[in-house]
Amino acid sequence: MPEQNPGNITNQEYKITKSLSMSKAENTKIDLRNVRNIGIIAHIDAGKTTTSERILLFTGRTHKIGEVHEGGATMDYLAEEKARGVTIVAAATTCFWTYKDTKYRINLIDTPGHVDFTAEVERSLRVLDGACVIFDGKSGVQAQTETVWRQADKYGVPRICFANKLNIIGGDFFATLKSIQERLSKNAVAVHLPIGIEGDLHGLVDLIERKAYMYKDTNQFELDVVDVPADMKDIVEKYRAILVEKVVETDDELMAAYLDGKEITEEQLQKGLRQATVTSQIYPVTGGDSRGPITRKLLDTIVSYLPAPLDLPPVEGIDPNSKETVLRKPAEEEPLTALVFKVISDYHVGTLSYVRVYSGVLKPGTYVWNSSKKVQERAGRVLLMHANNREEVEELRAGEIGALVGLKQSITGDTLSDQSKQVILENISFAEPVVSASIYPMTKADSEKMSEVLQKVMVEDPTIKVKVDSETGETIIMGMGQFHLQIWTERMQSAMGLSAKLGEPKVAYRESLTNIVEADEKFVRQSGGRGQYGHARIKVEPQERGLGFEFVNAVKGGEVPNEYIPPIRKGIEEAMLSGVVAGYPVVDVKVTLLGGSYHDVDSSESAFKIAGSMAFKTAQEKAIPYLLEPVMKIEVMVPDQHLGEVTGLLNSKRAQIVGTAERAGLQVILANIPLSETFDFTTKLRAATSGRGSSYLEFSHYEKVPNSIVQQIVQNSK
Repeated sequence: MPEQNPGNITNQEYKITKSLSMSKAENTKIDLRNVRNIGIIAHIDAGKTTTSERILLFTGRTHKIGEVHEGGATMDYLAEEKARGVTIVAAATTCFWTYKDTKYRINLIDTPGHVDFTAEVERSLRVLDGACVIFDGKSGVQAQTETVWRQADKYGVPRICFANKLNIIGGDFFATLKSIQERLSKNAVAVHLPIGIEGDLHGLVDLIERKAYMYKDTNQFELDVVDVPADMKDIVEKYRAILVEKVVETDDELMAAYLDGKEITEEQLQKGLRQATVTSQIYPVTGGDSRGPITRKLLDTIVSYLPAPLDLPPVEGIDPNSKETVLRKPAEEEPLTALVFKVISDYHVGTLSYVRVYSGVLKPGTYVWNSSKKVQERAGRVLLMHANNREEVEELRAGEIGALVGLKQSITGDTLSDQSKQVILENISFAEPVVSASIYPMTKADSEKMSEVLQKVMVEDPTIKVKVDSETGETIIMGMGQFHLQIWTERMQSAMGLSAKLGEPKVAYRESLTNIVEADEKFVRQSGGRGQYGHARIKVEPQERGLGFEFVNAVKGGEVPNEYIPPIRKGIEEAMLSGVVAGYPVVDVKVTLLGGSYHDVDSSESAFKIAGSMAFKTAQEKAIPYLLEPVMKIEVMVPDQHLGEVTGLLNSKRAQIVGTAERAGLQVILANIPLSETFDFTTKLRAATSGRGSSYLEFSHYEKVPNSIVQQIVQNSK
């Protein structure tokens, strides 16, 4: 007898449950050409996690739809995510999709959209081969969309675009497409067109195939394949012609055939579009309502056009011994090369280290060499992750993403390799924190373990910094925003058992210099017996914003022995932690060690360290130091009638308005505003707009603080 539905679930759920049980046995060896390492990236609330949940449903990875607003999303597994309905950490999973009789393995990472957690996007894009950018179909390109797009540009990640929420009032595929072309890339081109608008949305037309994929409601599991609706044939041909022109521009052979008047076949068009997408010459754009079966076409698009590991150039690194460039091909026979891109503390297994394997094979119980730390580590267990669930596997092969249990010293950005054939891959860079707050333990027991817990937090999130104020003894935690610090305070309690409270948020100011100056300082102590003698002569000069600290050793003739050079540098770096204006860190300076002198008996490393610190403090005072403040990019959405009031509010907050636009029937004000002016902005915006205004903030840059308010900042810092 055929197997029967037990009756306590729908036929659709029963069908998917069966495919899920099959998928658990699917982790067989998949040809590397059929592997896709992709991320879902977007502005907050564009529908990333909803899209990810439908991908898991249609691939059979889950058997039930997890709704974000109900706290049931598989990929939002933290208690804080479920409570707020917002993604906080990037979650990884593996699923399988069959298209045109070929089985594909998709290693998927769902990333946060909130700007405070941009580090999760940064480290995910560092190890991914492709990305699907989700857009809110009524809003088009939003502030964080631009940020994640730039991050993808930084790592050369090919992308496809999905205009989501076209089913709601104001959803407009063509306006979204135009927004992408104007604000992100003129090489964005439609590959599908939606059928119906807003509430009547019920499918799409594939421009290459000239076929329509339709559904009656979002609960439908399969799509109906029919001819292009008669009333859409003209617009389909128009946008297909645009697509053909874009593709042939990227391929000389196709261009020659096109100019000769030859018909570009469907196969040629698909092949050309794939190559152009892999090389980031074209960004295919599709769209619809990701809650429904149209996500099946999104999966087809992902496997058709986003790259496999074999489509990309070999990964490039540096041999730490010879300093020569090393290339590693995505092949199992190559020496092991893997990058640790995320580390978390797991209650059940201890430290979980997420890795992308670029070459070779990683097996459980084997020893690996951390080329970045120059230490040997043991990978006890090898896992595939499905959000917070783990599946043990026998190996991770080239081109795969998984997690290791057992690494003790490896942190985010470290490279794992064969000890005999070492390589160090490009590290992952993260933004500096812009908000700080004091953090207090609630009980004596919390006080005893707070330091250990904060160390774990800094390992998990590289944008969190912790320091102890030397004058007050307070512990200061720094992050990307108030929400960032609040979430981590909650996570420390829920996941690590530490009850703590935050003080008032403060701005993370910085200091820098105006002029090029020289300083000459000696540290001399003589109090009986061996004395102390250190002498450093330095030149200090400002650098371009964002270049950081640079140290140059220009000592000639042995004025300062080589063993005293590192202590001088260390003394300078320690002095830079507390500037002379208001005690904030000094940034973007170049220090050249010109010379000095030493004493055969009295000189020591500690004496030269102090001399270096003294020289830098003297130089900073002479170089006309100044304060820098973090400036945020802000988007404010308001109804027309409140535009004047909100503009006045922004001006009162020292904001510089850079433009306006219209989006979804609202006026959008684009401006730069000092972070210090934003802490009460949301409250005042709501009051000025009767609760109808909203805003979005993200860090932009550091800028010199006006002289008129420097003194107030200095007084507050004291």
